[in-house]
Amino acid sequence: MLILGVDPGTAITGYGLVEKQGQRLAAHTYGVIRTPARRPLSERLKQIYDQITALIEEHRPDALVVEELFFNKNTRTALAVGQARGVILLAAANQGLTIAEYTPLQVKMAVVGYGRAEKRQVQEMVRILLRLKNTPKPDDAADALAIAICYAHSWRRTGLLMGGEG
Repeated sequence: MLILGVDPGTAITGYGLVEKQGQRLAAHTYGVIRTPARRPLSERLKQIYDQITALIEEHRPDALVVEELFFNKNTRTALAVGQARGVILLAAANQGLTIAEYTPLQVKMAVVGYGRAEKRQVQEMVRILLRLKNTPKPDDAADALAIAICYAHSWRRTGLLMGGEG
């Protein structure tokens, strides 16, 4: 199973493809989509949509997983992230992908086992779980890999509960 995790943002959107084979997880590829701040928001959102669509078409993941939007004190940032999430979800839906969403707390619990884990703890566990030599950079890519790992762990539990092989 190939899982595309996405950490949405308008300036930087992180992505990470994690391959799940049995109990083994491996990073397939990861990186970020950067949009220029000087461009109109509509163009930035189109760029995110186009690049997520291209990733889906190139790698053919089985699922796309995105972080749920949590309340942010900066309303403008929250709205922009929400719009980025929207075009990411649209790209996945247009390609017929299974879509899942997780809160930051769920991701931390799945990756570290502690919901209040610090960012560096999550990044180190991503490195360990995916058997990487170095912590994935930038942070947005590491976060996207963590979101994909969360789905892989949750999918296994759901599969076992439903009588699947997980």
